[in-house]
Amino acid sequence: MKKSNVIGALGALAQETRLEIFRLLVQKGPKGLAAGEIGDRLGLPSPTLSFHLNQLRFAGLVTSRRVSRSIIYSANFKAMTGLLAYLTENCCGGSPELCASDACAPVTAAVEINQHGRRKAAAKGSGK
Repeated sequence: MKKSNVIGALGALAQETRLEIFRLLVQKGPKGLAAGEIGDRLGLPSPTLSFHLNQLRFAGLVTSRRVSRSIIYSANFKAMTGLLAYLTENCCGGSPELCASDACAPVTAAVEINQHGRRKAAAKGSGK
């Protein structure tokens, strides 16, 4: 993945609403969600949702397709895995045996509600 694409993707995700939209679409998988349903689930008015979806689409993180009268949005999993690969390509100094240790173990996300009533993820370690 080109550095300019990485910067664009990270910039797009560095905004709370876009991050929420992207995480929702990742959760829904390749099937995706209709724009109206995304707005309903996240409590976003149509103009706001449209703006954020366009930013994510411009960054290459979501795709859209028309089904009848609806526009269905899906996470671009190829772009997501490319971004993760770019961020982790030199993990542990390029020594994969070190990556097998807890140093690179993923954390799980616990869902909390912030002061605005929106979901937010709080990092939670493995407890070891």
